[in-house]
Amino acid sequence: MAETTGQLSGGVADEPGARSITGASIILALAFAPQLIELLIALVGLIAPLSGRGPLQVIGAHASALSVALPSLAQQYAAGSKASLSSDVLLALIYTYPLIAVAVFTFMVRPRGPQDYFGGIVLMAIALFALWASSDLQGMRGFSFGAGTAPRMFGLLLLGLGAAIAVIGVVNSGAQLATYHWRGPLFVSLAILTFAVSIRPLGLLITGLASFLIAAIGSPETRWREAVIVGVCLTAGCALLFPYVLGLAMPLWPRFLLQ
Repeated sequence: MAETTGQLSGGVADEPGARSITGASIILALAFAPQLIELLIALVGLIAPLSGRGPLQVIGAHASALSVALPSLAQQYAAGSKASLSSDVLLALIYTYPLIAVAVFTFMVRPRGPQDYFGGIVLMAIALFALWASSDLQGMRGFSFGAGTAPRMFGLLLLGLGAAIAVIGVVNSGAQLATYHWRGPLFVSLAILTFAVSIRPLGLLITGLASFLIAAIGSPETRWREAVIVGVCLTAGCALLFPYVLGLAMPLWPRFLLQ
């Protein structure tokens, strides 16, 4: 990871405790990132129908989930019940609360290898999010096999790997934090979010090409003529592969054209 970044400037790495406060704040923001993203989608949904819940509903649902998640889990285990928890409660239990705990731990310690430590935390966050996102798939609980078996296995392996790397960053001296280049991850993430929220209302043809071009903005070396050609070819290939070859019910055209 360090090869594509530069060293921190401004002496932040030399100030005792400065990195812990900044790192803990970033991890705390990461803990609430799914809720904030859904709120943003809900706000955009006031203009275009992208979300099934309004902004106030999103805030109320997640605030309630954060407050009742632990009591609901305790009541479930005390009663021996196997009743399923809501997706918002599972998000708090599987993803948000663990990262809040990590943020508190980060505030209290100063890792000797910051790059390894925070890199491990990022891997842990990805693993926790994957475990939550696939929590409703068959085979995610117990020893039953199903569509969720592979996500559970890979998520747990990634979680263990990230935790091991973070522990190494705490106890062993390592590379300092480096300046992160946001352009590539930012536009790739925007491309993924664009595809997720636009595939149903706009269809695969428009959404696929738009997502590819948004991701292409992430590289300063992008040649737009070649990017458009590759995007059109890739979108056409996906339009043939997913609906016809694989038989997936994926819309090709915008919804307003089909109504």
